[in-house]
Amino acid sequence: MRHLLDFSGWDRARVAALFKTARAMKEVLSRPIKTVPTLKGRTVATVFFEPSTRTKTSFELAAKRLSADVVSFSGSSSSLKKGESIRDTLLTLAAYGVDAFVIRADAAGVPHQAARWLDAAVINAGDGRRAHPTQALLDAFTLEEALGDLEGRKIAIVGDILHSRVARSNAELLGLLGAEVWLAGPPPLLPRRPFFGARLTARLEEALKDADAVMALRIQKERLSGGRLPSEEDYRDGYQITEDRLALAKPGAPLLHPGPLNRDVEIEGTLADGPRSLVLRQVENGQAVRMAVLYHLLARRAA
Repeated sequence: MRHLLDFSGWDRARVAALFKTARAMKEVLSRPIKTVPTLKGRTVATVFFEPSTRTKTSFELAAKRLSADVVSFSGSSSSLKKGESIRDTLLTLAAYGVDAFVIRADAAGVPHQAARWLDAAVINAGDGRRAHPTQALLDAFTLEEALGDLEGRKIAIVGDILHSRVARSNAELLGLLGAEVWLAGPPPLLPRRPFFGARLTARLEEALKDADAVMALRIQKERLSGGRLPSEEDYRDGYQITEDRLALAKPGAPLLHPGPLNRDVEIEGTLADGPRSLVLRQVENGQAVRMAVLYHLLARRAA
């Protein structure tokens, strides 16, 4: 694995190997001293052209737990504001001897272009609407912890499907793992056609019925235009995950959300904090999964 841009070319064996490493990293994180020397002397740059809390923080912690040096870059306070191109920015950072770039961009394809420009490993931390592979990996890892084998499991993903790179990457990865993925949301927030074999519906009840797990997505207000969503009240009335609606899923079906959560919009607040919520487990697992990604990309190079 030279880069992690999406799941093109992946198979179940590669996912299983990465999850095995993630379980080992989770054990490391349970120790009083949560650091191993695996990537000592390597440098990881987190290059974020869009805001982030969870992905950026967990990648930086993951790199530090593996003893790598970390360069943290924010586009909003960089020479991009003076007219420098993304390519020149990345080449400048590469000149410092960076071994891996973790890149988030508002435009689809930027990490793919970076992989052509750079000799270093490139990890896609979210590009436009296109993909967010490490979020899908941590979601699938969390679901496997909760449910076991995902073969034949029905997973409902609800919300702003049209603008969601998380929905696309989850549909791709969960489908690869044998799950039946349902995508549900208001008609204006659905794509014209399903992707990666997922099922598409505007009927929330159809997606939730007998689901083994439910994932709610954030309403991406920054990407909405043209009155696609009349109001938050309309969304809550039709698509908020409530106790009554979650009762359509299988008993005990876990509830996930990739964050950030618009509390009491996508999920009823009591549910978000309740025993079926795996939201904070996703955050916890994100660090271990991203440690595993960095290990698989860089450990052999360090050997």
